[in-house]
Amino acid sequence: MEGHGGGEVGGLISAFHLHFTKIELAEISVLLFLLTYLMILLEKFFHRTIAALIGASLVLVIGVITPEKAWEAIDQNTILLLFGMMNIVTVMGKSGFFNIVATKAVKLTKGSPVKVLWIFSLLTALFSAFLDNVTTVLFMAPVMINIAEKLKLNPIPYLIAIVLASNTGGTATLIGDPPNIIIGSIAGKTFNDFLIEVAPYAILAFILGLMVMHFLMAKGGFFKSEVSEKELKEILAGEVEESLLDRKLMKKSVSVFLITIVLFIVGHKIGLEPGVIALLMATILALISGLSPAWILEKVEWTTLIFFMGLFMVVGALEANGVFEIAAKWLIEEIGKNIHHGILIIGFTSALISGFVDNIPFTMSMAYVLKGMEAQMGSVMDPLWWALSLGACLGGNLTLIGASANIVAADIADRNGYKIDFFRFMKYGTPVAAVTVIVAILLFYVEHAVFGGF
Repeated sequence: MEGHGGGEVGGLISAFHLHFTKIELAEISVLLFLLTYLMILLEKFFHRTIAALIGASLVLVIGVITPEKAWEAIDQNTILLLFGMMNIVTVMGKSGFFNIVATKAVKLTKGSPVKVLWIFSLLTALFSAFLDNVTTVLFMAPVMINIAEKLKLNPIPYLIAIVLASNTGGTATLIGDPPNIIIGSIAGKTFNDFLIEVAPYAILAFILGLMVMHFLMAKGGFFKSEVSEKELKEILAGEVEESLLDRKLMKKSVSVFLITIVLFIVGHKIGLEPGVIALLMATILALISGLSPAWILEKVEWTTLIFFMGLFMVVGALEANGVFEIAAKWLIEEIGKNIHHGILIIGFTSALISGFVDNIPFTMSMAYVLKGMEAQMGSVMDPLWWALSLGACLGGNLTLIGASANIVAADIADRNGYKIDFFRFMKYGTPVAAVTVIVAILLFYVEHAVFGGF
C-alpha cells in the first residue's frame, strides 16, 4: 500500500487504512530505531539479539516497512560472509590451528602483555586492509583469547584492541571496509586512489588509536600478568599436545582459508561478492572435512546473524522512509559550494552516524547525493569522497554496534565466558574513535584548505 507521502507501508498502517506523510513515516521510523537502540543499551533487561528482533517486529507490525522491503534491507553479502567464515573458522579451530598460532605467538612476544597488544594489533590492521574486518576478527579473536588465558590476562581489553585495529586497518584500502567498496563503485575510485588519499590517514589513525588503547590498558592495570616466572618459562618452552591436533584437517582447513583470502582480493575484479566466496568455500570445506554438517552448523554464532538481520530491518525502515536522504540533503545544504567546510561536515557527521547505525545504507545514500553534486561541480568536490570514507570507517569504533566486527567479537567473547557489554566497549572504543576521527579529519581538512592538497 502507498502512503500519502509515496512510501510503501504495510502492517497495521495498511490494515486500518491509516494515512501518514513521508515525514511522519520517517519520524515513526526514527522513534522505533531509538527504541531499539535503548533496548540494546539496557543489556541487563534485553539481550541485544532480542532487542533487534523486537525492533524488527515493531517496524513490520506497525507497517513503516513492508516485509518485502524489510527482507531486501538485510545485507545478504554481510550475512553470507559471516555465515561462511564462521564455518571455516570453526573447522580451523577443531583442527587445533589456533592453539599452534597462540603458542608460537606467546614465544614471539616472550610473554610480554605490551608486545601482545602491539604485535597483534598491527597484524590485525594489516589483515583488515586486505580482508574485511569481520573475517579478520573471526580469525584473530580465538587466538587472542587463547594467548590471554595462557598468560593469565583479562582477554576483554585485548579483544577490544584487535577489533579497533581491524576497523582502522580496514579504512586504508578499497577492499578493507564495505563503505570503501561502495564509494569505489559509485565514485569510480581505484585501489590506488584509496592508497594515496585515505591510507596515510588510516595509518596515522591506527598508531594514535593504539597509543590511546595502550594508555587506557596501562591505566586499568591490564599489562600485569599473573603468570610466575617459572610458569612463563614452562609456557615458552611448551608445545601443543599432539592429541589436541588433527593435522590432516588442519591442512584442509588452512588451505581453504588461504584460497578464500586470495579470492577475496581478486573477487571484486571478477564480480564475486565476498559473501558468495565465503559461502562457496565453507561448503567445500564441509564437504572435504569429514565432520558432521550438524556439528559445524551448531557452532555458528546464530545470535550474531539474527542480531544483524533484525538490525538491518530496523535501519531499512529508516532508509525506506527517506531518513538518510533527509540527512544527506541537509548536509548538502549546509555545505553549499564550500568544499573545505564540507570536509568537516561530512567527515564528522559520517563518523557520528556510523557509530550508531550501520554505515552501509548511510554510505550508500550519501554516495548517491555526492554523485549528484559531482555532476554539477566536477572533480573539485573529490575531497568529500575521502572525508566520507574516513568518517564512515573510523566512526565504527564509536559504539558496540558501530561495526559488524564489534558485535562478532562480543559474541565470540560471550561464548568463551567473557562479557563485552555496550558500555564496556565504549570505555575503550569511544576515546579511540574520538582521537582518530578528530585528528584524521582535521589533518585532511588542513591538507586541502591550507595547502590545497598535496
